[in-house]
Amino acid sequence: MSRPGFLLSAWPWRSVGYLLTGAVTGVLALVGLVTLAAVGGALAIVLIGLPLLVVLALAGLPVARVERRRLGLVDLDPAPDPHQPPAAEGLVCWLRARLKEQVTWRELAYAVLFAGLLWPLDALVFAIAFLFPVSVAATPLLMATIGEGRETKVLKQWTVTTWPTAFEVAVLGLLLLALGAYVLGVAAGARAGLTRLLIADPDGDLGAKVVELSRSRVRLVDAFEAERRRIERDLHDGAQQRLVALTMTLGLARLDAPAGPLADQLAKAHDEAGKALAELRELIHGIHPKVLADYGLGAAVADAADRSVVPVDVELPLPGRFEQAVEAAAYFVVCEALANIAKHSGAGGGQGGGGVTGGGGVRAVGDDGRGGADASAGSGLTGLADRVSVLDGRLSLSSPPGGPTLLRVEFPCEVNEATEVTEVTEATEWGEAAGRFA
Repeated sequence: MSRPGFLLSAWPWRSVGYLLTGAVTGVLALVGLVTLAAVGGALAIVLIGLPLLVVLALAGLPVARVERRRLGLVDLDPAPDPHQPPAAEGLVCWLRARLKEQVTWRELAYAVLFAGLLWPLDALVFAIAFLFPVSVAATPLLMATIGEGRETKVLKQWTVTTWPTAFEVAVLGLLLLALGAYVLGVAAGARAGLTRLLIADPDGDLGAKVVELSRSRVRLVDAFEAERRRIERDLHDGAQQRLVALTMTLGLARLDAPAGPLADQLAKAHDEAGKALAELRELIHGIHPKVLADYGLGAAVADAADRSVVPVDVELPLPGRFEQAVEAAAYFVVCEALANIAKHSGAGGGQGGGGVTGGGGVRAVGDDGRGGADASAGSGLTGLADRVSVLDGRLSLSSPPGGPTLLRVEFPCEVNEATEVTEVTEATEWGEAAGRFA
C-alpha cells in the first residue's frame, strides 16, 4: 500500500472482492450453522446430545476450507491445510482424528465468530469505503438517467439541481473512492491476518518447511556423493588406464632403445609418466576411495591409517555398512584429522576408534602432540563441521595448549538394538576416548 502505484494496481479491487465475498460467505455460514444446530438439536432428543456436539464440532471445517481459499485474494502466501491425515481409512478414524485436533476447535470458533460478527463488519466496510464513494462519483450519471437532467439526490440526503454541482460532487466522490481504497486495503489485510491466525497453523507450516529443508539438504549431500563417485569412476576407468598404457609403452620403448640420448629421454619420460600415474591415483583416492565403496568404512579407515606419516593405531569394530553419505563424511573427517596430525601436531603417534549404539554414536581421533588446534581459524575442520551438520551430526574438538588433541564426530542413524557399545582405550598420552560410531 505504500507504493505509488497502489491505486492503479489490482490490490484495491482484490480487497473489494475479499470483503464482498466475506459478507456473502458469512451469511451462508450463519444460515448453515443455524441449520446444523437445529438438526443436531432434533437428533439430540434421541441420542442424548452426541450428534449436536459432533455436528457443531465439524461445522468449522468447510468454513475454514473456503476461508483458506479466499485468503489468496489478498495474501500471496498460501495457507496450507493444517489437518493431519488419519491413521487409517474409514469414517470413524477420520472423525476421531478430527475431534482430537486443536485446529478443528479453532476452526469452529472462527466459524462462530465469522457468522456472528465478522461478516457484518466486512459488509459495513465495503458499503462505507466502496459503495458510498461510488454513489457520490456517479452523481452526473444518476442525474442524467433517474433525474432526467433536472435533479438527483446524493446518498438520499442532498439534492443536486445543476450540472456543475453534479460534476463537483463527482470529483469529491473520486477523492473519497481513492481514500476508500486504502481503507479497504487496511480492512482486508487485518481480516486476512485474523483469519490466518485462527485457521492456519504457522507452527505446522514452519515445521513442514524445516522438514523439507532437511530433506533437500540430504538430497544435496546424496547428489554430491554420487557426483564424487562418478568422477572417481571416470578417472579410474578412463584417464588412469590411459596413463597405465602410456607407462607400459614407454617402458617397453625404453628397453628396446639403444644406449644413448634417446634412451635417456625415454627413461625420463617413463619416470614422469609413473609420477603422474601415482599422483592421479592419490587424486582418485582423495575424491572417493574405492576401498570405501567396496569394503566399507572400517577398511577405508584402516587404509588411511596405514598411509599416514604418523603411526596411528585404529580400533573400529562395526556391525555392517551404513549410509553412503555417513560413511563418506566419517572417512573424510578421519583423513582430515590424520592430515592435521602429520602437518601441525608434532605428535609421535595417534589413536582412532569408535563403536555403535542403537541411537547414534561418536568417532574419536586423537594425538599426543602439542595441541592448540582451533577449528574457527579457517582450517579444514570448518568445512568438515559444515558437512557433518548437514547430516544432523556434531563435530567437537578438544585441543588445549600442550595437548593432547581429541576430535569427536557424532552421526545419528538407525542400527540394530542388539549392537553393543564399544569402548576404545587410547595407548597414547591423550588418555581414553569412549567412542560410539554410527
